[in-house]
Amino acid sequence: MKNLLLFFAAILMAYSTYAQNIEVCSTCAISTLKKAISVVKDFDTVLVKKGTYKEHNILIDKPLTIIGENYPVIDGELKGEIITIVSDNVTIDGLFIINVGTSYTEDYAAIRVRKSKNFVIQNLVLEKLFFGIYLEKSRDGKVFHNKIIGDAVEEYNSGNGIQLWYSKNIEIEHNFVQHVRDGIYLEFSDDCLIKNNVSAENLRYGLHFMFSNNDIYQDNLFEKNGAGVAVMFSKKIKMLNNTFKENWGTASYGMLLKEINDAEIRGNTFEENTIGINIEGSNRIVYKNNDFINNGWAIKVRGACYTNSFVENNFLYNSFDISYNSKINDNVFDKNYWTSYTGYDLNKDGIGDVPYRPVKLFSYIVNRTPETIILSRSLFIDIIDFSEKVSPVFTPDNLLDNNPLTKRITW
Repeated sequence: MKNLLLFFAAILMAYSTYAQNIEVCSTCAISTLKKAISVVKDFDTVLVKKGTYKEHNILIDKPLTIIGENYPVIDGELKGEIITIVSDNVTIDGLFIINVGTSYTEDYAAIRVRKSKNFVIQNLVLEKLFFGIYLEKSRDGKVFHNKIIGDAVEEYNSGNGIQLWYSKNIEIEHNFVQHVRDGIYLEFSDDCLIKNNVSAENLRYGLHFMFSNNDIYQDNLFEKNGAGVAVMFSKKIKMLNNTFKENWGTASYGMLLKEINDAEIRGNTFEENTIGINIEGSNRIVYKNNDFINNGWAIKVRGACYTNSFVENNFLYNSFDISYNSKINDNVFDKNYWTSYTGYDLNKDGIGDVPYRPVKLFSYIVNRTPETIILSRSLFIDIIDFSEKVSPVFTPDNLLDNNPLTKRITW
């Protein structure tokens, strides 16, 4: 055992002798980040002192750590991409990066990681950007505690805050993204964890992902985005304990689900959205323990949605709880709490004795003729909703919650 400890001590001493720290500052022997990268050895650390460094097209092609002291500014002067990583085992920490170039043919980014693994990008502030952090064909990396603030005005000349393309096993946590096109964007990126991020006031989507499977989205806030969150063409997704709030507009929703299969949507809050969840062509999804509060529509089911279950959710003060455009239903609604439920509970077991029919005829009418929404508080609407409840003609007669709860569910 003693010999083994001596061996490891020797290894550590050799590594500490090998790995060096190099300082960059205006009065240092090395005054640019490019120069520092060219002279350092593998696994060295570059310490960038406070100041402004006007550089772009910085290529990191060896394993190393770059640490900024007191947030030194890397100013790309709008000339193109600023930092590109093409090596494994790179860490970038504590830089303030501004003035990424804009292009209509290339996706210039403040930080690009290309075909690399085991990287860490953390504690950065990115402003005046096109794309923020762009991960391309990379894996096993971490994007932590970054602040990304864009100034997007039009979709055609703006980029995304954090973008993943053909990447795998990436952890994106505790980032703040604002005023870009899409806050967080994933395409063909599997086995990723998106957790504890804030994506707000973005031009299009707070979160947008397509063709990305086995991902987990947990404890994020998506607020006041142009069109909400879009989830498309993916399977085995878990969306847990997120908040979708104040995504308002004629084409806005808390979350759009399109061609999503075998997913779990649990513990989320959908509050004050035009549509809480807009569902199309999505199957075998479990919706459980979600709060739908003060939305225009809590859930819109647009068709080709089968074998989904909506269990133990709270539907609170929505203008419409469920919208349905088909007379065929094999989805399950069970043990949800509905503020619009007016039934009774004679045996006091917490379950209403009369089933609840969440799809109103007026919802069907508004879907076909949106202008009729101005009649929403009229006696006429109450009468036609009552008649449809008694004898369903336009809405699925088996779309019922047979066990509606009489008290709001608390988790």
